[in-house]
Amino acid sequence: MVKLNKIYTRTGDDGSTGLGTGERVAKYDLRVAAYGTVDEGNAAVGIARLHLAAYPQVDAVLARVQNDLFDLGADLCVPERPDAPPPDFEPLRIVPAQVRRLEEDIDRLNAELSPLTSFILPGGTPAAAYLHLARTIVRRAEREMAELARAPGEHVGAEALRYINRLSDLLFVAGRYVNGHGANDVLWVPGAHR
Repeated sequence: MVKLNKIYTRTGDDGSTGLGTGERVAKYDLRVAAYGTVDEGNAAVGIARLHLAAYPQVDAVLARVQNDLFDLGADLCVPERPDAPPPDFEPLRIVPAQVRRLEEDIDRLNAELSPLTSFILPGGTPAAAYLHLARTIVRRAEREMAELARAPGEHVGAEALRYINRLSDLLFVAGRYVNGHGANDVLWVPGAHR
């Protein structure tokens, strides 16, 4: 269990931060950027949840997602490095069951939506707009995680990459779902304002 007695430590005043292994890295390190963007996505999901009183089933899914995003941040902040000694604790990692749950949630919500006939613009209801905002932040986190995974000497777990990819899909479907099951989707009309 995490125990935080002191909020500021002054250890980051030099522009560095500590990973879960205790290693110090620059605050702009790609790994820190990736889990920082995951955290940003989590905050956006939290804002979307403020507008889901009419959709308790979606709110329940997103409550679990928010917890999973902390798991993902924990996964990313403890790098797997084959050339380094293992940490003296069992690192928290994203597992296949978390990805499967997202897929089940996507399929359940999507089954109630009509097929798309166009791309949709972020908007409609406040809940949908915030879910689309969260989706775009999660996509940025995915890009950063993919870049990190390809950086020399770095590793990102396959399940972590699958999870973040599925999550943006879930947020897209949830955005449509809370937009009157897609009835309030704002469709893109190519070239409409030329």
